[in-house]
Formats: sequence, structure tokens, C-alpha cells
Amino acid sequence: MSRAVRIGVQLQPQHAPKYGLIRDAVLRAEDAGVDVVFNWDHFYPLTGDPVGAHFECWTMLAAFAEQTERVEIGALVTGGGYRNPDLLADMARTVDHISDGRLILGIGAGWFQHDYDEYGYEFGTAGSRLDLLKESMARLTARLKKLNPQPVREIPILIGGGGERKTLRLVAEYADIWHSFADLEGLRHKNEVLAQHAAAVGADASRIERSVPWPGADLAPKFVEAGVGLFTVGVSGPGYDLGELEQAIRWRDEVNPEQVSGLA
Repeated sequence: MSRAVRIGVQLQPQHAPKYGLIRDAVLRAEDAGVDVVFNWDHFYPLTGDPVGAHFECWTMLAAFAEQTERVEIGALVTGGGYRNPDLLADMARTVDHISDGRLILGIGAGWFQHDYDEYGYEFGTAGSRLDLLKESMARLTARLKKLNPQPVREIPILIGGGGERKTLRLVAEYADIWHSFADLEGLRHKNEVLAQHAAAVGADASRIERSVPWPGADLAPKFVEAGVGLFTVGVSGPGYDLGELEQAIRWRDEVNPEQVSGLA
């Protein structure tokens, strides 16, 4: 195994009528030994009551940064068209400093039309949203280099999505982590496509960490064989039950016998 397997949790900020429920879940996840705490960048719940309780992504990440000490934090993922990309770079740099260099900058093209319609963004098409993401990535990465002070570290960029023509090209050009929802066979195929894009832009595809939702302990070893290094368990409010996350962390510690656990 070329790199240690990591476990993340996505604390989905939906159906929690009080922010304290999310704050408590962050504390419990870090104490459990998780490697990364993600939220998501939506304005409305994706399940259940479509106008139910929900909180905003980036103000929450700043709170995560102050509250935590060890875990990496980030959005899985930021909607690429929701914010001016230069402003987003500044927000990311600031949260990176608040966390002392623990931010992962997750971004994608966006897809949830309810968000767009209610907040006045142009939904467009999948193609137009990806074109906007391409433009945004160029501006975002350029702005990161101009900011004073600079980020604490070179902020890892996570790109979510699986489109083979446009998304994986952006992954090859910009990403340190690629988050995919593909099944095992689909992931293997997309790995080959990503390698082709990386060769075309002169990048090393092997340096890009593969990330997928947690598939369970039975399937996870096969995903590791396919190159996955980061698994994320999704948990929703209001209760934020971390039982499945704790199982995933125990599995991680069994497959990383030479690694110090996340509690170090």
C-alpha cells in the first residue's frame, strides 16, 4: 500500500435545528479518531423535508477550524458557481489559517437545482456548469498565489465528480484528491481515463488520492486495491449517529497496522 488509508466523515448540515448538534458531532468525530471532517455546500436539505433545517457551509468550516485540533476539514464539496472564485480563494486561505493548515478545498460543478433556483444562480446545463468550474479553477488557483499572507500550506484541492471528458481533465490539472461516486468497475475504468488526461497535461496521476463514499468493510479492500485512499461516511442530523463511522475507523486501524492511529 503506497499510502495509509484514511477515514472521513461528512456531517451533513441538514435537519439539525440547532447548530450545537453539529458542534457536538464534530467533537465526537474527532475524539473517535476520524482523519477528515467534511460538511457539504448546499442551502437546503437533500433528503426529507425540502425546506427543513439547514446551515451554510463556509461559515461552518470556520467554526470547525476553531473547534478542532487535529482533523483536516473541508467541504465535500463546494458548489463551483456559488461564489466568486477569487473570494472563495480568500475564504479558503483564511480558514486554512484559522485551522493552522488543516483545510482541504473541495469543489465541484454543482448539481442541486433547488439551491440555484432559490438563491438566484443560473442553473444552466451540466456542460455550462463544468465550463464555469474550469474558469473558476484558473482564477482560484491564481488568487491563492497572490494572497498576503499566503496559506499555511499548499492547500490540497479535492475535485468531486466523474465526467470523463471535462471533470477528469480538471482533476488531472488541479486536484490533489479526486472524489468519485463510481462503483468498483466504474472506478477502475475512470482511473484509466484519468491517467490519460494526466499524461496529456504532463501530470502524475498516481499522486492524486482517490476518495469514495464508505462502501462497508467487505468491499473496502477491493476499492483500496483500485487505488482508493480516503473513505467518507455520510451522517445526517439531527442525531448524527457515528456508529458506522466508528466501524470504519476500526477497519482503518486494522489495515494500517504500521500507522499511528488518528488519535496521535
